[in-house]
Amino acid sequence: MPIRSAGILLYQQDSATPAEARDGLQVWIAHMGGPFWARKDAHAWSIPKGEYADGEDPLAAALREFAEEMGTAAPEAEYRLLGEFRQSSGKLITAYAAEAGFAPEVVSSNTFPLEWPKGSGKIQHYPEIDDARWFPEQEARTKLVKGQLPILDALVEGLAAS
Repeated sequence: MPIRSAGILLYQQDSATPAEARDGLQVWIAHMGGPFWARKDAHAWSIPKGEYADGEDPLAAALREFAEEMGTAAPEAEYRLLGEFRQSSGKLITAYAAEAGFAPEVVSSNTFPLEWPKGSGKIQHYPEIDDARWFPEQEARTKLVKGQLPILDALVEGLAAS
């Protein structure tokens, strides 16, 4: 049974830009925390997401994980399913999108324990997310981990069809 995660991709569009034009589309993504990602920027960002248990509602899990990783509840919005996306690791991400303004005063993520440096026996705690912000869609393509680019594609395709 694959590991399942659920996440939220918030977006906003410049109202002066026609819906079919991608220039005004921005997405909210997060930089992954911990020593592995510390000095990386390209393909080191993710949609806010996290694992959920069998039988748990994926949207409820996505909303919970968003709040844990941002330190602020996800905005009230109309969330729509973008789909389920298999990562190279085999993990399945159920992704939802919503158009919403979101501007927390601070991003304050929960933490995870990690032995660092590896083999040292020293356990340190790192934030799951160490930064999050809005990026234009084209720039987000250079920042998102490659396995999540199909999520962004699904958003763009869905917006073009509506």
